[in-house]
Amino acid sequence: MKRYKPMLAREAKEPFMSPEWIFEPKWDGIRAIAYVGEELSLRSRNDKELIDRFPELDELKELAEDVVLDGEIIVMREGSVDFQAVLRRMQQSDEREIARQSARAPASYVVFDILEKDGETLTDLPLTERKRILKESLQEGGRVTHSPYVENTGENYYKAAVQTGLEGLVAKKKGGRYIQGKSESWLKIKDLKTCDCVIVGYTIGRGMRDTTFGALLLGLYDEDELIYVGKVGIGFSDLDLYNLSGLFKGIEVEEETIPNVDVLEVVTWLKPVLVCNVGYQTVTEEGGLRIPRFLDMRAKKDPRECQIDQIRPPELGVYREMRDFSVTPEPEGGTIKNIGKRFVVQEHHASRLHYDLRLERGGVLKSWAVPKGVPEKPGIRRLAVHVEDHPLEYGDFEGTIPAGEYGAGTVTIWDSGLYEPLIWQEDKIEFILQGERLGGRYVLVRLKKAKENEWLLLKAKDE
Repeated sequence: MKRYKPMLAREAKEPFMSPEWIFEPKWDGIRAIAYVGEELSLRSRNDKELIDRFPELDELKELAEDVVLDGEIIVMREGSVDFQAVLRRMQQSDEREIARQSARAPASYVVFDILEKDGETLTDLPLTERKRILKESLQEGGRVTHSPYVENTGENYYKAAVQTGLEGLVAKKKGGRYIQGKSESWLKIKDLKTCDCVIVGYTIGRGMRDTTFGALLLGLYDEDELIYVGKVGIGFSDLDLYNLSGLFKGIEVEEETIPNVDVLEVVTWLKPVLVCNVGYQTVTEEGGLRIPRFLDMRAKKDPRECQIDQIRPPELGVYREMRDFSVTPEPEGGTIKNIGKRFVVQEHHASRLHYDLRLERGGVLKSWAVPKGVPEKPGIRRLAVHVEDHPLEYGDFEGTIPAGEYGAGTVTIWDSGLYEPLIWQEDKIEFILQGERLGGRYVLVRLKKAKENEWLLLKAKDE
């Protein structure tokens, strides 16, 4: 089989509608070309072998014969694509850990193109013809699927994709050939988040940037403390590079503006007086900006207004407002560290003893106070009061909240483990618990005739 380099998309500013294009989801995963013959090889954009990292995709050998496919390796969690999970899979080399993660966070291969069949190269065929051949040549399996697409209605499909948590869309010209490298026949349309950041330093430029700078180091304020959130090295015009280099003169400092920043390059630190607007895709597990892009400067903005709440889960605002973290030992949170489908039940000796059920979802712990405890036998129903979201760090919290503080009393972990969500709707949540004490299927149902935050928690009979 011939070796191929992947076709890459150029950027489009906004979604559009056209009868000459198809539109399919932009998958937030690892691009991979699959060579399916007597042996299976799954190669990254840099031509590295990946099948040893994702052994569950070996089923490709049973679903197609003598083909070269193009697609994306993804990991799904709670109905959404989890890039951090697939990245963790990529970084593993220990066979036992790979096997464990394959079972805990199995990957899928979403296929969107076919480059070769039975030794015949198909790259000169129009996209629509390649799609037809792909459908005939590849069966779907438990971990392998075709990438869905629509025709004409790019704007509507874009809105739907973003609402379901996808990065955006890739528009592809129906008559386009498969060109290795970037092409105007594929356009990526991404949902870009933005935030205003403080410029705290820059790295030395190299090559064409040897007279300006390489990248800007960015910070956000957590109250009065500056927190490092990453560096941005793309998005600059030649004029931006020149103008910014001029602004840096006179504000360079010898001491680190933010101490203990793990950056390999030599850094020139700056007084935290300049603010820029940055686009980014998501927030990493370490709390930094993923794939940041410089947009423009914010000349009139006070750096102190650049608070980290811009990128923290907004659900934690209520949690923080209710607590004085200079007094309570409870975690403030803010670093997004997705652990998985985790649950915890905490025994809380407050003014009245109750138990708190917390389910990890969307970067926070969704929480309910259960006065009489989580039922351990089928048929038992308990009132569960929906309370504010808690940070993920709260799942490990045990300690005494001082008198006078919200929730004053002792908190201990009663049970913890993993859970599998079956249904997650506005008025009904169904899930399976796998803890040391609790196990089986549970249902949370919002009570229609009661207060808005009152739910009913019951243990269902296992099917």
